[in-house]
Amino acid sequence: MLDVPLWLWAAFAVTVVVSLAVDLLAHREAHVIGFKEAAAWSGVWVGLALVFGAVVFLVLGATPGVEYTTAWLLEKSLSVDNLFVFALIFAYFKVPRAYQHRVLFFGVMGALVFRGIFLAAGVAVVSRFTAVLFAFAAVLFYSTYKILKEEEDSFDPGKSIAVRLLRKVMPVRDEYAGMKFFVKEAGKRVATPLLAVVAAIEAADLVFAVDSVPAVLAVSDEAFIVYTSNAFAILGLRALYFLLAGLLDRFHYLSKGLALILSFIGVKLILQASHKMFSSSIPEIPSPISLAVIVTVLAVSVALSIRRPRPITPDLTAPGARDENGVAPGSTDEHSPAPKTRDTGDPPQHS
Repeated sequence: MLDVPLWLWAAFAVTVVVSLAVDLLAHREAHVIGFKEAAAWSGVWVGLALVFGAVVFLVLGATPGVEYTTAWLLEKSLSVDNLFVFALIFAYFKVPRAYQHRVLFFGVMGALVFRGIFLAAGVAVVSRFTAVLFAFAAVLFYSTYKILKEEEDSFDPGKSIAVRLLRKVMPVRDEYAGMKFFVKEAGKRVATPLLAVVAAIEAADLVFAVDSVPAVLAVSDEAFIVYTSNAFAILGLRALYFLLAGLLDRFHYLSKGLALILSFIGVKLILQASHKMFSSSIPEIPSPISLAVIVTVLAVSVALSIRRPRPITPDLTAPGARDENGVAPGSTDEHSPAPKTRDTGDPPQHS
């Protein structure tokens, strides 16, 4: 087990709490998060994660430092899938853009709690039952298959377990009430749609934890490394969403890159379990190689997405839309060939 000094745990906790407090105060008024503001906050979160990684290098050594960096980058890359689901949830509930940051703030707080529980359970199980790594590898291979076959699970925010439980506990009104989660109607306390959105966000994070937790446990089985790396990746998730909002479709090769990363981590898990259970002669994949693979795959995926943009398919149902020949649907263009008629072989009739 890694000998982590108590003051380092305390420094991590203080950093997270202070960061969340500053973020909440900076966004206490509802407003639309623009690109420049999102870029600035993304820089802050990435900077904090890297500074903490440098502290891990200096205090705990090179190997824990590389494992932390690898786990943070892996979680950061896997969180891109979360962004698509966030966009789906916001569209489903018609969340005003000015309220989206508040929703994600509370979603992040819930994710920090639940990820901590899942990771602690995962570390405890792996330390006692090494064979569970094979099951984790199977989960990652199945996720790879779904991504490559484009068989993503259909996520209906309105039918998620969390939202259904919320509606059973208390009534949920149809209209938003600013950034309030509860209002009183006829003397009764009712929830606003904003609370239902937070519940849907939390439910989505639980789904993504199925991939995320096994993947990060392949990098390290040290509770400090896996949780701190996850926490810093999750903290920057809101800013990353607003930074990439509207640009997600441009990085169309990124999903294929994530599939490759998941399959690579699955192989790493199998080798790791085989090394521990069967023979020490079976090689394990070192963390520096894992870090190099993840960085390379992400860089190539982004570069290919920019170099080979997705072809734009015109929407022929939109007003003023035209097909590839420049002709509006349902219209007859004088330059287009006249419609052909069937030749019956009869002579023309004259009246």
